[in-house]
Amino acid sequence: GLVLGVYSSEKDDGAAQFTSAGDAFDSLVSGKLRALLSQCGPPLKKGKTRIFHGLHQDFPSVVVVGLGKKNAGVNEQENWNEGKENIRTAVAVGCRQIQDLEIPCVEVDPCGDAQAAAEGAVLGLHEYNELKQKKKPVVTPQLHGSAESDTWQKGVIYAEGQNLARYLMEAPANYMTPIKFAEHIEQKLRSFSNVKVHIRQESWITTQEMGAFLSVAKGSAEPPIFLEIHYLGSANTDDSPLVFVGKGVTFDSGGISLKPSSGMDAMRADMGGAATVCSAIVTAAALNLPLNIIGLAPLCENMPSGKANKPGDVVRAKNGKTIQVDNTDAEGRLLLADALCYAHNFNARAIVNAATLTGAMDVALGSAATGVFTNSSWLWTHLYEASILTGDRVWRMPLFEHYTKQVTDCPLADVSNIGKYSRAGGACTAAAFLKEFVTASHWAHLDIAGVMSNKDEVPYLRKGMAGRPTRTLVEFAARLSQDSHS
Repeated sequence: GLVLGVYSSEKDDGAAQFTSAGDAFDSLVSGKLRALLSQCGPPLKKGKTRIFHGLHQDFPSVVVVGLGKKNAGVNEQENWNEGKENIRTAVAVGCRQIQDLEIPCVEVDPCGDAQAAAEGAVLGLHEYNELKQKKKPVVTPQLHGSAESDTWQKGVIYAEGQNLARYLMEAPANYMTPIKFAEHIEQKLRSFSNVKVHIRQESWITTQEMGAFLSVAKGSAEPPIFLEIHYLGSANTDDSPLVFVGKGVTFDSGGISLKPSSGMDAMRADMGGAATVCSAIVTAAALNLPLNIIGLAPLCENMPSGKANKPGDVVRAKNGKTIQVDNTDAEGRLLLADALCYAHNFNARAIVNAATLTGAMDVALGSAATGVFTNSSWLWTHLYEASILTGDRVWRMPLFEHYTKQVTDCPLADVSNIGKYSRAGGACTAAAFLKEFVTASHWAHLDIAGVMSNKDEVPYLRKGMAGRPTRTLVEFAARLSQDSHS
């Protein structure tokens, strides 16, 4: 199969404006493609397709996809590069049509941006069907032509990183336990000589005095794991690292503050923070990015049992602060509190944590963007600029003292794990809670609850767990590795 792009006509005559690959193919078939396109109705709209069969012996099926306007660039209103998003969407739609025809290989027009085309192809074809007997045919996307092969390969690596996060998040909780998660990541990193993976057991977590993390884990029969990854990509292995921290609750029942049963199955993806940061490090290693990254993922289940946290219990975090657990379903912040304290051991250049932390984040922004709470405008700028390129957007949220007071005004302990006005500003009070465990001057908290899954909002991702914002984290790390003035 072959996927070719066509731009929206600037003029009203509706003559198709091909990409250079489209023009070359049209010449190869003596203008038949252009003629057929003009005969079969109005010009192709963005993301719409037409399929032609039998035009050329090498490509029995050719899908032509609408790319929208030719010179679409950064859209200030949308906070993304519209041209790149159009390519990702168009290529994904085209590749899926080839898959529906059960053709095992597809060549993809780079459409003027081979990285975006590769991302669209590899993300668009991904589906979790490990446990089904009947699987969709596997389609291998390849670059059409050889001009942009390095850029194409970079796009493939970016997309495979996000697909790894999608795989981890989609897997059922009985298949992706804390230890299985850690072993899966270790296996992915085994071939890199500049990566060390430490799978820390419960005894180590206890010696680290991570009382908040252990209090969540103790409700489950699955033992907790603290996963620690060291990627040494910088020429100087002593350079200050970027530290990624990810919430790794492999199943969240809510604990004693039990969640409603409807939709609880989706809580197998409550380790989305750990999935995205670990996948970002796997991707950074594959790209050989010249910087040091440390990944930290506290992994456990949050279950109700005779040993589980009870509402009103007080636990002690690694930095000595006491926490009143008023709601056992606000458990992610307890794991992160201890992991963030531990992250300060590494003289970090920046600490970035990601977590499917609050339903309130989903209420605030839906699936449009990841909410970012940060004490550093420098860090925010890098994340924001990275997200414009990836199309996986971020939006800055407030870290006001206003919210801090709502978690520190606590009857029994130093802080409460929920704000005293219940649900008001829930994503903001959660971020304020985390800030109580951070002294670093460059820290960002990414609340990814709203972007955890995809229904149809991102057209180049199928329905299911989204693996967002893995590519933004990778692009951010890549930018950081170039930014020597930090």
